[in-house]
Amino acid sequence: MTSILDNIYAAKRVEVRARRNVVSPMAIVAEAGRAPTPRDFIGALRARRPAIIAEIKRASPSKGDIMPGLDPANVAREYVAGGAAAISVLTDVHFKGTLDDLRAVRAAVEVPLLRKDFIFEPYQVYEARAAGADCILLIAAMLKEGELRSMAALARELGMATLVESHDVAEFALAEKIGAAMIGINNRDLHTFVTDIAVTERILAGYTGDAAIVAESGIDSPDDIRRLDAAGAHAFLIGESLLKGGQPGAKLGELMRAL
Repeated sequence: MTSILDNIYAAKRVEVRARRNVVSPMAIVAEAGRAPTPRDFIGALRARRPAIIAEIKRASPSKGDIMPGLDPANVAREYVAGGAAAISVLTDVHFKGTLDDLRAVRAAVEVPLLRKDFIFEPYQVYEARAAGADCILLIAAMLKEGELRSMAALARELGMATLVESHDVAEFALAEKIGAAMIGINNRDLHTFVTDIAVTERILAGYTGDAAIVAESGIDSPDDIRRLDAAGAHAFLIGESLLKGGQPGAKLGELMRAL
């Protein structure tokens, strides 16, 4: 039986082929080369602790629309006012996102941006840079070691950071093996979409490395952040809990003040 991640990856391959027919690889490489200098994503996270990566996410395959009528630029400005160290923009169509969302956020704020998507080939890395991303997501559950290395190397060549995402001990070890400077731990299983924040605690038990650790998914409260900070996480990627109810900046501000 195929998983949710398998289905998304299969659809993503079709989607990327279609985009290459609209904007050629040569054109997207040229566009990436004209983009402004990337911002220091990891530096922004290390400058404060806890650091919040606030996410702009229109919908979820499992939960439907999260914030109907979401305006990416307005939400981004609210997030910055609320204390976000960086912003994640979900650009995948399964979450009703697009690269236009990323472009709108880049035009609205100065903080570093993560393109959160299912990235598996160089074309997407160049797309991210052309649209103003300072960091890309690479998912260990989806990519082989060689693919992770090559995508991360291209990102470095373009001046971008990479967030290498893991969900279990083996994937975390793979992120370490390729020398990832920033490792995400997704508390949500991308095969089943089941979420458990204890995943971060289990993976970080005994960890003594120096990568910047980002806890992702299922983080809803100051207590969750304190718990995962104690486990060794440096930064926290939060989206749904901020967006629900339509006041993301206010919710982020309340969360920051409670820490």
